[in-house]
Amino acid sequence: MASHRKPRTSVLTSPGGRRTAAGLTSAALASVTLLSQSADAAPRAPRPTIEEVKQKVDGLYRQAEVATQKYNAAKERADHQRTTVDGLLDAAAERAQKMNDTRRELGTFASAQYRTGGMNPTAQLMLAKDPQQFFDRSHLMERLTSRQQQAVSDYEEQAAAAARQRAEAGRSLERLQASQASLKASKQSVQQKLAEARQLLSRLTVQEKARLAELERQKEAAAKRKAEEEARRQQERERQRQQDGGGTAGGDTGGSTGGGGTGGTQSTKAEKALAFARAQIGKPYVWGATGPSSYDCSGLTQAAWKAAGVDLPRTTWDQVKVGQRVATSNLQPGDLVFFFDDISHVGMYIGGGKMIHAPHPGADVREESIYYMPIYGSVRPG
Repeated sequence: MASHRKPRTSVLTSPGGRRTAAGLTSAALASVTLLSQSADAAPRAPRPTIEEVKQKVDGLYRQAEVATQKYNAAKERADHQRTTVDGLLDAAAERAQKMNDTRRELGTFASAQYRTGGMNPTAQLMLAKDPQQFFDRSHLMERLTSRQQQAVSDYEEQAAAAARQRAEAGRSLERLQASQASLKASKQSVQQKLAEARQLLSRLTVQEKARLAELERQKEAAAKRKAEEEARRQQERERQRQQDGGGTAGGDTGGSTGGGGTGGTQSTKAEKALAFARAQIGKPYVWGATGPSSYDCSGLTQAAWKAAGVDLPRTTWDQVKVGQRVATSNLQPGDLVFFFDDISHVGMYIGGGKMIHAPHPGADVREESIYYMPIYGSVRPG
C-alpha cells in the first residue's frame, strides 16, 4: 500500500535551542542576496563632465559677484547711516550742553528773584534815597524779566529740538541696523557661493583639472581673437575717417567721440585712470575690497577714476548710470565696460578690444579681452 505521509521538512536547531526550517532559511538568504544585488544595480548619478563643472563654477562666481555688489551697496548704506547717526548724536550732545547752559541761566534768575523778591514797588520808592534810582532799578527789572522770558523760550525750543533729534537718531539707528542685517546676509551669500565653487573644484582629479585649464585657455584664445578682429576693424574705420577728412589730427583717442570740446581734459583723466589701473595688475581679487592691496571689480574702477579726480559710486549698478553711454564700436581707453544682463561685472577698456579688470576670487587683476564675457554696455566717466 502506497504511503500517504507528507514529506518531512528538514529542521535545524539554533544555538539557542530554537528550530528553523531549512527551506525558509534558504529563501531568506536568497532574498537578501537579491536585495543586495538590486541595491548594487541601482543607477548612480552620472559624474558631471568637465564642461558642466566649468559652467557650474562660472555660474557660482557670477552669483558671488551679484552678492558682492549687494554687499557693497549694503556697506555703503551702513557707512552713510553710521555717519548720520554719529552726526545726530554729536548734535544731541551739543544741544544738551546748550540746555544745561540755559538751565543754569534760569537758576541764576530764580536766585536773583528770591533775593530781591517780596519788596513791592511802593516800598522800594519809599526806601529809595533818590526817586531817579528807583526808576533806573525798575527799568533794569523790566529788562531782566524780558531776559527771563527769552531764556524760558530758548529752553523750550531747545528741549523740543532735542526731542526731534532723539527721534531722528532712533530712526537712523533702525536704518543702520537694517543695513547691517542686509550686509550680513550678502556676506553669507558670497561666502556660500565661493565655498560651493571651491568644493566643486576640489573634487576634480589631476586629469580633470588639466582639462578644465585647457577649456579656459580655449575660451581666452577665442575672446582674444575676437578682440584682435575688432581692433583691426576699428583701425580700418579710423583710417577711413582720416581719408574722408572726418577724423582728428594725429588720431587723438582722448574723447573725440562725443567729447563736447573737452577731449583734451577727458583724455588726461582717462590716462591717469589707466595708469593707476595698470599699476594694480597682479594684485588679488578680494570681494568687497577697494585697495590698495586687493580689489573687487567695481572697487578697482572706482579707485582708478578717483586717482584721476573723478568720484564714481561703489557698485556696478550705480557706476553704469554715471557718465556718457557709448557703443562698443566707439570705445576709448578709460571707458568702463559692463557685463551680463544683471550688470554684475565691470572692467576698464585699454584699447585693442582689451580691458583691465579684477576677474573673480582666485585670480589677480589682469588684462583680458572684453569679449571674454557677454557685454551689457559701456559708459565714459569724467
